[in-house]
Amino acid sequence: MTATTSAFDWAALAQQTVRPAPQAVHDAVVAALGERARRVQLQRGEVTVEVDAAQYHEAMRVLRDAPHCRFEQLIDLCGVDYSTYRDGAWEGSRFAVVVHLLSVTLNQRVRVRTFCADDDFPVVDTVTDLWPSANWYEREAFDLFGIVFEGHADLRRILTDYGFIGHPFRKDFPLSGHVEMRYDPERRRVIYEPVTIEPREITPRIIREEGYGGLH
Repeated sequence: MTATTSAFDWAALAQQTVRPAPQAVHDAVVAALGERARRVQLQRGEVTVEVDAAQYHEAMRVLRDAPHCRFEQLIDLCGVDYSTYRDGAWEGSRFAVVVHLLSVTLNQRVRVRTFCADDDFPVVDTVTDLWPSANWYEREAFDLFGIVFEGHADLRRILTDYGFIGHPFRKDFPLSGHVEMRYDPERRRVIYEPVTIEPREITPRIIREEGYGGLH
């Protein structure tokens, strides 16, 4: 291999790994998704896509396969509960799924958000057939938020116990939980009982003496 060829190869590699401008990523996503996207925003140098739950799976497939997107890696997926957002003034759907995608090939990122249509029974399609890495992330969102991922091959709790009641990341879940567990020496097994811990204020009160610190 000659020095000229070697230099050309390194230059080509460096050109491929240059991160595209955020506006270019935004425009590529808009062109690829078309009407599948409700909104595509560019804020603080980051692109966020919002899609309807009915379009979620198809939009994600497009983002993976479109030539100018090529988001071949899912790096994060989580649930969000908006019930107390903006001090309870939120008027949209309660539950959302937020996904972060990475294109290693094009060195670009995008964030995708979709809201579940039903607050009482939040459901979206699984994307494990597109990115196997979504498997445990979706199980976590199911466990902590109660979001059901339609088509997931093994949707079960991953962080809480098998007998756990409720979903602890929901905003209306009590801080002390619903039940507590302990080992019963008489029964020789672990048992579940109603929580006996009463709600209490854990922030210490600060009482200042009059004129404290020379202030009046």
